[in-house]
Amino acid sequence: MAGRFLSLFKPIARFVLEIKAPERRVSFNEKLFWTAIVLILYFVMSEVPLYGIETRALGELSALRVIFASNRGSLMELGIGPIVTAGLILQLLVGSNMIEADMSNPEDRGLFTTASKVFSIILTGVQASAYIIGGMYGALPGTSALAVFLQLLAAGVIVILLDELVQKGWGFGSGISLFIMAGVAQRVFLSSFGLAGPMADTNYYGAFIALAQIITHITNGDSIIIHRSGNPPPPPENHGPWMWQHIFIRPEDPTLPAMMGFIATVATFLVIIYMEGVRVELPLSYAGYRGYRSRYPIKLLYVSNLPVIFASALFANVYFFSQLLWSYFGQPSPGQNLWLDLLGQYRWVGEGSNQHLQPVGGLVYYVIAPRSIVDVMEDPLRAFGYLAILVVFCIVFSITWLEVGGIGPSTVAKQLVDSGMQIPGYRRSGKAIESILKRYIPTVTVLGGIIVGLIAGVSDFFGVFGSGMGILLAVGIIYQYYEILMRERAAELYPAFRKIFGG
Repeated sequence: MAGRFLSLFKPIARFVLEIKAPERRVSFNEKLFWTAIVLILYFVMSEVPLYGIETRALGELSALRVIFASNRGSLMELGIGPIVTAGLILQLLVGSNMIEADMSNPEDRGLFTTASKVFSIILTGVQASAYIIGGMYGALPGTSALAVFLQLLAAGVIVILLDELVQKGWGFGSGISLFIMAGVAQRVFLSSFGLAGPMADTNYYGAFIALAQIITHITNGDSIIIHRSGNPPPPPENHGPWMWQHIFIRPEDPTLPAMMGFIATVATFLVIIYMEGVRVELPLSYAGYRGYRSRYPIKLLYVSNLPVIFASALFANVYFFSQLLWSYFGQPSPGQNLWLDLLGQYRWVGEGSNQHLQPVGGLVYYVIAPRSIVDVMEDPLRAFGYLAILVVFCIVFSITWLEVGGIGPSTVAKQLVDSGMQIPGYRRSGKAIESILKRYIPTVTVLGGIIVGLIAGVSDFFGVFGSGMGILLAVGIIYQYYEILMRERAAELYPAFRKIFGG
């Protein structure tokens, strides 16, 4: 029986656009086809600019945009942000029992899906309005503002339907995971081999292109380094040390992709893959089958990447609302408004299409990561502050999700007992299993929060491609897709496995 809150969505359910679940078994190749179609539509929407606005550079929020599969000035301006935010809010409310919902009940599950879609559409409209009112696209006349709003709203609805198309069984995994992985992969590829990045100035090119240019020109005795002022520096007297230094860091702008960022990206991938495999295996036995034993794995990253998602959503909202308030109050200078000084102060940097806002003070200054080792050395206090805030919030969100997400020791112990399992040498009791789980789960939860926070923060300091948070999410998603594809392929080749896989 649906709770009172979810019951409010019964009259709305018939009017909400919906992708129907397949009434037949969808073949592996057909799922692959629809997944590819959804992926192509995402890339197309990411490159189609919004009509009626002037395209600008990504700015300081570019790293966080990767998490939400967003692209500045395009139809994917809002990305999956409204969907993720709406879903997380409702899951937190259900997990904390503030909303009654039995997710094993098909009716409640359907109403929960309807509520998520309605809230996603509402948040899309709210964010689109805030972008326009807050002057994110400059001063827009009434007709242009309405056109931009309708474009963002329509794009948001399309993204919701694409995600539902994949989740309902027409494709693999979920649309949200697919978009995040695609966005990170695109950013890594462009940062490595791109001739011109999206929404960037004309001097932007990938790390390997920059490496080839530097080696070629220095070999010829030329200087190709042009600073933002437009004035070339004098040729160095000793090309050798100069060349090796700038192979790893781009001197015209340390935040541009360079070989240090590529090395950091590979190292981050390897570290995350290793951490994903670290676990403690708790021995179990089946009470109904003597001699049959199993193991319950408790991963070091027990809460997975959820703390990073929560932290990135929080930081993005701090950036967004502080920038909105700063614009609303007339872009005051530091010292004119105490509350804005505490929340965030900005300044315009760059020219033309490369012009964007840069945080210069307040809380927002410490929740945006320095994107190069040069920035870290110039302001180590900011780097330390960002890392400390990120790690603390990752720990807090890890502990919070432990109970809200139903993965705490008591919940897991009950699930194991209900499955007929017990720990060898202990009587079959939930209390006994819970006492053993309490030795491990709280500890790995805190350690996992610290580790994902440190990986995401430190990798950003070395200019990792796609941001540290993006690489964390991408590795987890790639691993999930590997399991899904192997399972689907096995079920396709050996139909008897479908019963085992639940399909």
